[in-house]
Amino acid sequence: MEAVTFNKSPAPTIGVELEIQILDAETLELSSRAEDLLKMVPPSMKERIKHEFIQSMVEINTGICATVAEVEKDLTSTYSYLSEITEGSGALLYAASLHPFSRVADQSVTNHPRYKRIMNELQLVGRRFISQGLHVHIGVDDEEKAIKVFNNLRIYLPILLALTTSSPFYEGVDTGLLSYRTKLFEALPLAGMPDSLADWEAFQTLAGLLVKSGIIETVKDIWWDVRPHPDFGTVEIRICDLPCTLRDILSVTALIQALVLAIAEQFENPEPHMQILRSNKWQATRYGLDGFYVDPFFARKYPMKEAALSLYRHVRPVAETLKSSEYLDGIPEIITGLTSAHLQRVLYAGNGRSFSDMIRSVQGRFLQ
Repeated sequence: MEAVTFNKSPAPTIGVELEIQILDAETLELSSRAEDLLKMVPPSMKERIKHEFIQSMVEINTGICATVAEVEKDLTSTYSYLSEITEGSGALLYAASLHPFSRVADQSVTNHPRYKRIMNELQLVGRRFISQGLHVHIGVDDEEKAIKVFNNLRIYLPILLALTTSSPFYEGVDTGLLSYRTKLFEALPLAGMPDSLADWEAFQTLAGLLVKSGIIETVKDIWWDVRPHPDFGTVEIRICDLPCTLRDILSVTALIQALVLAIAEQFENPEPHMQILRSNKWQATRYGLDGFYVDPFFARKYPMKEAALSLYRHVRPVAETLKSSEYLDGIPEIITGLTSAHLQRVLYAGNGRSFSDMIRSVQGRFLQ
């Protein structure tokens, strides 16, 4: 395999990907209409709205954005456009990381060679994976800096997950978790919390070994919670569930951009023990912001909400220089309010345990 080149980004640019569910407007079940909807998308929008793994979801991508304000404008425009053509087809868009009652057996894989290859390999593990997430790319101007950011970000990933939980239900069952998507994802090979990397050469060596051995075809087949993305010159944060409002998405995006910039300018932390990282991730998966967080260096245990608020305060000066503090200031509101997972449970219980009523309430909040 040829050396993997990191296409450096001169500034902390932002790229955001949203994986959005397509629902039948009447039954509110997942609806395999992606192919029909994408036929209505003009060539000028093809880079913004794309196929995904299953036919009952699509991916919305931003362009390369310099600021969170640009992300807001980009996502609002694309989502509004897609929503119009979707509703005209008898379908609805729904932002959550798992549908509450649709069944795995009813979903169809997108007719694409890569997706067919992956499904053939994963079998039932792949068929159960019908989740959606929020992915955020932040540009980094040097490959070694990208590795330092990658290593240090792992400490904060559980906090990002806790702020975005949106998948408490699966096939009509309350899973008892706030992010069941996380456990489905961890069943996949080369997914979950990654080990640290010594340097860029170590990443190149690993990627080359995985390709040469036939474990992956490209770096895109590495599904870690965070990964360097050589083609884009970014570090990609993939751990997040998909919040149900654009406002929360923008707040988390502002937090991630400021955090990447802060980490890039600091000394690399000592190596945290993987068991602490996994424990913190489990707390976020199971309890969200109601869990606890253990400092991986001093073994101090404190509430996840306190950890999230501390992180917000830590990066706020950076956000001010990025002119994104207006968006970042939504983080305390998430901490004191409800993530999508909490909201879904409250609405489900308050609407006579009706998933349909819950979905309609959540669905109408995205652009509010």
